[in-house]
Formats: sequence, structure tokens, C-alpha cells
Amino acid sequence: MSYENILFETQNGIGTITINRPNKLNALNKNTIQELHEALADANNDKQVKVIVLTGSGEKAFVAGADISEFAHFDTENGEKLAAKGQELLFDFIENLSTPVIAAVNGFALGGGLELAMACHLRIASDNAKMGLPETSLGVIPGYGGTQRLPQLIGKGRAMELIFTAGMIDASTALQYGLVNYVTTQEELVPFCYKMAEKMMRNSSVAIAAAIKSVNAGFKDGMDGYKVEISEFGNCFGTEDFKEGTSAFLEKRKAEFPGE
Repeated sequence: MSYENILFETQNGIGTITINRPNKLNALNKNTIQELHEALADANNDKQVKVIVLTGSGEKAFVAGADISEFAHFDTENGEKLAAKGQELLFDFIENLSTPVIAAVNGFALGGGLELAMACHLRIASDNAKMGLPETSLGVIPGYGGTQRLPQLIGKGRAMELIFTAGMIDASTALQYGLVNYVTTQEELVPFCYKMAEKMMRNSSVAIAAAIKSVNAGFKDGMDGYKVEISEFGNCFGTEDFKEGTSAFLEKRKAEFPGE
């Protein structure tokens, strides 16, 4: 499938999705959100793809925000629909994807860009990255999950400070806050993400999918994360990956997981 606003390639079990709107600092518009949804769904359904790396083109920005020109004229009803559709199509979709997604944050990740990175399962940042949620400076609040995921990642007080001040933090502060897992140079960013992906790929993709579901359950209202963990733990015992993993351990050899 050809895309207008993104690049998508797969190699050695890793799917790389690059948001490719450098003249707009990779800002998210409706078409880009739709294309990201389609590419992520395709990667998730491809049994050869074990890990997805999501990044932005160029060296200035991961995603500098949403395309404000698309919604500056919206009324209350349209604004609510915009947030609901975006969360369903992309942000919640990524969070609940069974294939792990690593955000390679190369430069600015602001507004919807930071919300996109936070929806991914891990975040690795280049040392020139700047992150923030500037929506209150526009008279609005984050609408793609930012008011929920940011407190989960860095705590309520710091999240409120960032949202209320519409300020930015640098990569080292993001690392200190726990917003990103690691910081690298710009040149090392994607190779570092690939090395992280390779570590994941040594393990059972079935078990990782179960772990994603279990971890996420602990952050969802009305769900008992412990019960989900118990259920997913039990389900693992019925998989070929479990049989292979335990057999390999007992036989002192490297596991070759079928991933089914």
C-alpha cells in the first residue's frame, strides 16, 4: 500500500513507520492519523513483524503537534468528535496493539506528538528532543489522551504543571521524570531502538502481547489488572510458545518461538 504522509517498511522482523511531513514538522492531520492507523494495523497483522518502531522524518521533529488549521473553526460538537475519533483510530489503538511499539522521539514532540509518543509502549528520545503539551496556550486542553497518560507516566503534580504552564521539557528532564526510557544522540536513536527491538524479539511475541494486555488493564477504570493477569497467565499455558520456552529451558538450548 502506498501512503501520502508516512513511510512504512519492514525488515528483519521490525516494522518502521516514519511520519513524513517534514515541511509541517510532521504535524498530525486527519489523513496522517488514518494512514498511521492502517499501517499499524497492517504491521500488527503481519506475523513476520514482531516489533514496530515509530518515528518522524528529518532531525527537527517527531511530531510537532496537530494540524491546527484543520480544527480552528470547530464548534463544541465537532471538537468532541475530533478527540473521540482520534483516540479510537490511533492513540488508544496503539496502546492496545498486541505488537510492541517503540517511539523514536527525534526532536519536537508537542501536543498530539507527545500524546502519540505516550500511547506507544516505550519511548526513546534523541538528546535534542523537546516535549510538552501546549494546548492551554490555545484555549483548549490535550484531547488525544494527554491528560490521562501524562499523569500515569510522570505523576499528577508534574503533569499538571506541564499542562497548566504549556511549557516544554528537554530530553534529560524527560528521562528524569520517567517520560522516556532512554536518551541517545540523534545518530544513535533509531539503531538503539532496533537493538531494543531485537532484545524483545528473542522472547515470545505471544507472551509479550499478553503482558501488554495485562499491564494496560491496571490503568483502565472498571478493570481488575490482577484478574486479567491471572487469566492471561493461564492462557499462556495453552500456547505453543509456552511449550517451546519451557522445553528449551529444560534442555538448556535457545528457544525458537513459533509465535502463534
